[in-house]
Amino acid sequence: MNTQRLESALGHDFGRPELLRQALTHRSFGFPHNERLEFLGDSVLNCVIAGTLYQNFGELREGELSRLRASLVRQETLVGIARDLALGEFLWLGEGELKSGGAQRPSILADALEAIFGAIHVDAGFDAARRVIETLYRPALRRIDTSDTGKDPKTALQELLQGRRLPLPRYALLATRGEAHAQEFDIECAIPELGIRTTGSGGSRRIAEQVAAQRAIAEIKP
Repeated sequence: MNTQRLESALGHDFGRPELLRQALTHRSFGFPHNERLEFLGDSVLNCVIAGTLYQNFGELREGELSRLRASLVRQETLVGIARDLALGEFLWLGEGELKSGGAQRPSILADALEAIFGAIHVDAGFDAARRVIETLYRPALRRIDTSDTGKDPKTALQELLQGRRLPLPRYALLATRGEAHAQEFDIECAIPELGIRTTGSGGSRRIAEQVAAQRAIAEIKP
């Protein structure tokens, strides 16, 4: 598989291409897979985002910085970046995962992106990983609204509906996919009174509900 297009999109040419191959290899395909690199990449990502927020938002308190960091390193944000990179096209997956749509599964995409961050760190050091992360996260950082209340989407949606004297949203499990150790949940958020039905996916029911709630808020607000 030619990864030149991916390396160009990342802005990093691997001196050790085998590290990128490992970062793109799901455990269903074989060994070496990307779980150790994902572990490292998660820490690198958190450190880079924490440093970036500290440097750029000097007016914010610790709790507000922590909230922003959590929103930037969560699965939904990672998946958005991974899809912008067309990361699913480069993944090495076992036959079962391929047939079940694993190349577009949020948990697999998010884990692979974190593994890539870890691979860059091993390949060229922390500063190289930092440069890649800061570039990929630039659009998300520009969208930050420091006046946001910081409430999670489910709570924000509930309060929004209560303010309009509408019943609470209804959440329903639509589907569960994947093996027991890496399940993916599809959840529907329904607000019949407004004719709104949104869906969300995530590695847990809670994450999927939050994604669906956030999409419902986007439909309600003008």
